[in-house]
Amino acid sequence: MPPTATPTTSATAPAGTTPAAGPGTAAGPETTAGPETTGGPDTVLHAIRTHTRAENPSAFLAMSRRTLAFTAPGLDGVIAYRRAGRYLVQLGGPFAAEDHYGPLLDRFLDHAHAQDLRVVSAQLQRADAEIYARRGFTVNQFGASWVVHLPDFTLQGGRFMRMRNKISRAFRNGLEVSEVPATDHTEAIREIDTNWLRSKGEEARPLEFLVGEIGGPGQAHRRLFVGTIDARPVGYISYSPVYGERAGWMHDLSRRIPESSPGLMEAINSRVIEVLRAEGSQWLHFGFTPFTGLDQANELPGHSPAFQWLMHFLWDQGAALYPAQTQLAYKEKWAPADPIPEYVAFEGDTASLAAFAHIFRACNAF
Repeated sequence: MPPTATPTTSATAPAGTTPAAGPGTAAGPETTAGPETTGGPDTVLHAIRTHTRAENPSAFLAMSRRTLAFTAPGLDGVIAYRRAGRYLVQLGGPFAAEDHYGPLLDRFLDHAHAQDLRVVSAQLQRADAEIYARRGFTVNQFGASWVVHLPDFTLQGGRFMRMRNKISRAFRNGLEVSEVPATDHTEAIREIDTNWLRSKGEEARPLEFLVGEIGGPGQAHRRLFVGTIDARPVGYISYSPVYGERAGWMHDLSRRIPESSPGLMEAINSRVIEVLRAEGSQWLHFGFTPFTGLDQANELPGHSPAFQWLMHFLWDQGAALYPAQTQLAYKEKWAPADPIPEYVAFEGDTASLAAFAHIFRACNAF
């Protein structure tokens, strides 16, 4: 999902695990293996770097502080998840060695069922989705992620004229963009987040889990670019690493002071693109947006037609749940490649609306 704000609420840990650390601590993902507790963020980082067969551009979200990581003795891999109500909400498929993928998933399902919980899996990639469908899950397209091939990228041409004008205006207004350590800008980030969230209305909540964060052990691997005007921080974009064949960076968490210059975020990202191209980076990912890129050709046998209809309905009418159209409009400004479909999987032969709602509950949407 596109970036929102720094997480502020804790997930409830399943029986047999220890709740992950709260804000401001250095603790990383909690790793559970039945009754045992094994490694933490190093275990997760190794898995998402090594087991990239699914090519999940959002895999680094598994490093979030309050996301749990399930492991099983003798199996090489992790499953990232959070508990929401009576559900374990899984991020992507297992990040596991090919021969251990199925057994690890089986152990995770046993772990959930032993607590009378159900599993719902979000942001599955196509390779994951096909496996889950073969194992009896009901699998539907949930949305899509978007990516730009940096060596081919240009802002030249009539298509980008309006955006070039906005970017130029931001720099004429005095914008300066710098890559900075997050630890040196804690107060500035908090001020930007507070102003951004206040502008969204009294009921707005900062999303988490399927969006990034700033801080924790994962911060050492992210990059933070801050925009300032007259030495005052007015916006930032955090970029997370992406592993696999489309290795590069993901435009992750982003915020701005609402009254700051038009074109601010576009200007920051354009400067970052210059930096990444100079470094030889190949891909800039823009992350997952639910309800977008929907296509009948992407659906798998056994999908739910009713749930498919719901996704199209939420694209048209679901802005109150998630502003998919606004998020996609920003991503399309950068002329991304064809959308990469992402999926949701429900246990059994029904696409459960309760399970679907708990994905958003895990994200702190309500």
